[in-house]
Amino acid sequence: QVQLVESGGGLVQAGGSLRLSCAASGRTFSAYNMGWFRQAPGKEREFVAAISRGYSTLYADSVKGRFTISRDNAKNTVYLQMNSLKPEDTAVYYCAARPYTIATMTSPTSYDYWGQGTQVTVSS
Repeated sequence: QVQLVESGGGLVQAGGSLRLSCAASGRTFSAYNMGWFRQAPGKEREFVAAISRGYSTLYADSVKGRFTISRDNAKNTVYLQMNSLKPEDTAVYYCAARPYTIATMTSPTSYDYWGQGTQVTVSS
């Protein structure tokens, strides 16, 4: 089992940047496929970005070119660098993990473990 703790959220003006971190417990972080999702009030949780244990990356069209996902296995941490933020990026951001194989990296149902979330608010 793995525990995930997100950090780095906050309030930022439109056009600004934030870097989210997700620290994972355990000794087998390198075996996990990692994803970032977000949920705005009244909306369903949606895919943002994912990185496989083989370092392949996927992005939602809405964030492509602005967000970058990366991982540091030595630090058991996955990052989400968010640039050129827009008010519509406002949401609670969650990281998620799934070990070894994963069916669909863009689906929240593919992941076994979730963090508690971190709030990102982008003002206009």
